[in-house]
Amino acid sequence: MKFGIFDHLDTTEEPLRRFYDNRFAYVEAADRAGMTSYHIAEHHTTPLGFAPSPNVFLSGVAQRTKNLRFGPLVYILPQYHPLRLMEEVCMLDQMSGGRLEMGLGRGISPFEAGNYGLDPKETRSIYEEYTQVLLQGLQSKAFTFNGEHYKADNLPLQMTPLQKPYPPIWLGVGNNANAERAGKNGANCVSLHNADLTKDYVEIWRKNLPAGTSPDVRFGQCFFLVIDEDGERAMNTARQGYLKWRESFHFLYYHNGTSPMQGERAHTFDEVLAERRGFAGTPEKAREFLKREADGAGINYLLGQFYFGNMDVETPLRSIGLFEKHVMPAFA
Repeated sequence: MKFGIFDHLDTTEEPLRRFYDNRFAYVEAADRAGMTSYHIAEHHTTPLGFAPSPNVFLSGVAQRTKNLRFGPLVYILPQYHPLRLMEEVCMLDQMSGGRLEMGLGRGISPFEAGNYGLDPKETRSIYEEYTQVLLQGLQSKAFTFNGEHYKADNLPLQMTPLQKPYPPIWLGVGNNANAERAGKNGANCVSLHNADLTKDYVEIWRKNLPAGTSPDVRFGQCFFLVIDEDGERAMNTARQGYLKWRESFHFLYYHNGTSPMQGERAHTFDEVLAERRGFAGTPEKAREFLKREADGAGINYLLGQFYFGNMDVETPLRSIGLFEKHVMPAFA
């Protein structure tokens, strides 16, 4: 079992300078705790995501950590120029000593796509084509491509990533078709669903992995987590932080007079607990919950969303410390 962090970088309502300073303290703590990877979301024009340029933020992460791997989950490919992204991926992978993990996706919000002048009906085909462009380009010195959305003729490329042929690919998985596609591509995956659904995705993914796939390939499951020796304080903090996170999650949809395409998120943290998508309480109970859920889902990668909503930075730092001491050894 390996361990990681997923982070929306959603607003805490602090001044932005302090917000980023606190997030960097958070990743430094994750590095010291021996976490494997740190994954961030990309969002635009919404308080759900204050890393709208993932590579800018992650270059700061690279400078402040030594062993922690990191990357976007995901780059919203239709909102990039492929050449610019190729070059930035190479830069970030080289500057970090080969620690970049490359999440790829089309983006879920039609409003974020529209704000970039994109037709949401076209983002699927753009994503699929740009994926080909990116992966081929990262392995090329002279690049030719003739697609519907991008064309290049003997384009000279000066940069390459440190990891060959390119950094590990990550996909978000929320249905059986995505799990099958990820498996066929030998990609790492993360599910935000509970163990019952995640178990089905893991089985489909494993069944479709190509022969010779690296044993290090990961299928992860993510949970909201607040861990505290004071269980009541953990629950109160989680309840309050989740309400702010939920407000940020729904902001852009409500702003446009609609609801999220995949349905609204749980109204309260107590509902999150009932769905088994999160935990708040003591280290001992956290260990029991996470061991049970991970075993049930059959995952080999466990992610915590320790920092969400308007909680102060001391809360996720305390959670990570207790997670390192009491939870990680249980999976040794």
